[in-house]
Amino acid sequence: MSLPPGRRERPGIPLRAVVPNAVTALALCSGLSGIRFAITAEWDKALMFIGIAALLDGLDGRIARLLRGQSRFGAELDSLSDVVAFGVAPALIIYLWVLQIENSPSWRTYGWVFALAYAVCMALRLARFNARIDAEDQPHKSAGFLTGVPAPAGAGIMLLPVLLWLASDRQLSWLENPGLIMAWSGISAFLIISSIATFSMGALRLKRSVRLEAILVIVLIGIAMIVAPWATLSAVVIVYLATIPLSVMRYAAVKRRRARQAGGEPTLPLSPPLPPVPPKAPARHRRSPPGGP
Repeated sequence: MSLPPGRRERPGIPLRAVVPNAVTALALCSGLSGIRFAITAEWDKALMFIGIAALLDGLDGRIARLLRGQSRFGAELDSLSDVVAFGVAPALIIYLWVLQIENSPSWRTYGWVFALAYAVCMALRLARFNARIDAEDQPHKSAGFLTGVPAPAGAGIMLLPVLLWLASDRQLSWLENPGLIMAWSGISAFLIISSIATFSMGALRLKRSVRLEAILVIVLIGIAMIVAPWATLSAVVIVYLATIPLSVMRYAAVKRRRARQAGGEPTLPLSPPLPPVPPKAPARHRRSPPGGP
């Protein structure tokens, strides 16, 4: 039975489903561009494209929800883009920046192992996210927290030594210590693959009384990004790292409150059943006195 002309299905894919996927593909291209500039030792451009990828990654989901263009294909493409832009690209940037030591083949091997571990942990994190995307039992998500450090923040933590190095106009030579960078890569890999609770930006709510102050802070951060981008990004990453212990303690408090609610209050012993009440005689119809029943 054919549908009426007004309700006939249109062939092809609606544009609202294509736009968010195109933004995700641009984020993937930005991550690959970061690798390209790392190969030519243009570290500022490499980090700039990773930042663009993070910005696009924050927009594609919101665009999809705004246009009602969510799809399973888009979710899989988003994970693939995150693996490249926030896993493979930062690992290669760090390796090419410091860990590729030409005069020490053994250190070069160890450096590659740590860079590889970070990229693998990012892929495992995103695979875990996709496996739980339809799960109903997600304690962190139901409480407004994330499990581990999200992919863009993990890339920022991994690249923090490079950010500080660029912010100092390449004067902090101690940041180019291979041993330090390998240890930092291990810490970054642990944070993204761990099960610790971290704050979710989407779950944060501001009071109406501080709305103008919040707008002012965002504007000042935007201006600082234009004037001193590397120092501002370094400060943002350091502040985020400082919030991780706070999020862990906050989630522990939420777990304790949930445990108390699940335990409930002690119930009182049941009283003996009351004797049955004899049925009342049918009331006669009468007029109510003046002033009420």
